[in-house]
Amino acid sequence: MKLSILLFLSVFTLWISCDGQISNKKKDTDQFEKQSVQGDTVQELGSNIMVVYQDKKDVYWFGSWETGVYKYDGKTLINFTTAHGLPNNRIDEIKEDKSGNLYFTACHPKSTISKFDGNTFTTLSATTSNDWKLNSTDMWFKHSYRREKVYRYDGTTLYELQVPKPPNLYNPFEIYSIFKDRKGNIWFGTNPVGVCRYDGESFDWITEEDVTEFRNEGANGVRSITEDQNGDFWFNTENRYSIYDSLTLKSDKFYTRHESIGGLDGKEDSGLKEYLSTVRDNNNDLWFVTYRSGVWKYDGSKITHYVVQDHSKDISLFSIYKDNHGDLWLGTHENGVYKFNGQDFERFKI
Repeated sequence: MKLSILLFLSVFTLWISCDGQISNKKKDTDQFEKQSVQGDTVQELGSNIMVVYQDKKDVYWFGSWETGVYKYDGKTLINFTTAHGLPNNRIDEIKEDKSGNLYFTACHPKSTISKFDGNTFTTLSATTSNDWKLNSTDMWFKHSYRREKVYRYDGTTLYELQVPKPPNLYNPFEIYSIFKDRKGNIWFGTNPVGVCRYDGESFDWITEEDVTEFRNEGANGVRSITEDQNGDFWFNTENRYSIYDSLTLKSDKFYTRHESIGGLDGKEDSGLKEYLSTVRDNNNDLWFVTYRSGVWKYDGSKITHYVVQDHSKDISLFSIYKDNHGDLWLGTHENGVYKFNGQDFERFKI
């Protein structure tokens, strides 16, 4: 009889324990489902699409300055906004870490960085610091406009860092672009005081006239930095810069400036001397995006112009992006996204 009672109590205890585990697991699942963000399924992109990005899974992300971010997996288009956890409906940058988490930066009206793990958005909190480092796995983000700061994220802590001013130039400046070169150095394009390189130990500045904007009252700034196949750098002007290590330099500068293509159309007296965005394609050709003068390609010798229009009217362009397959995309102010078909840029439709 005692054995029967003990056996009953053991089975009852085991049943309670198993039932409790199942119940807790269900509770956790319900909580996870409540936190998971679904987004809104839509039929088309918004008209204002400034940023294009393709992640490691070949999923496209389109960032707007007005309507948040869109996810497109080739079948379904999903829109995420502040209603789904984004801190801001403006997207200035889209980046991805080695684990596949996505980061969406907004630089206006205030600086926010949101991490998306595939289920939820988390806004990162910054720590004011002077901990300048150059680790290969760190991520770098722009700060809000009218601030001389950048963010460094090591996967755990988001460091808010003050960029030192260039020698003999004490003007306030903004960080417009961030670029990592093939050697792992980080470059900061500014408005209006030129370009800064951080090599992990020191800050070196280029403050030539074409990369500072005193000549036109800061209208453009260094919005784009690209390294060509020869290791030379282009800072959205008509010139190119050869960069040297300071140990091998024979002068007090770490670079030499070369007059290159002149204007984007190859004419020395052309007004097409600045552009908003550039990319190097899989053939090592350089592509330059202007605000209202289309796209220009430079293959090292020949310049080709691509008109980008909507109903025979030139449209306002903002950015160019090369995806995982080498295809080129354009972000625009009012006309959605354009994709290069091998001959022309045409509006992309889902």
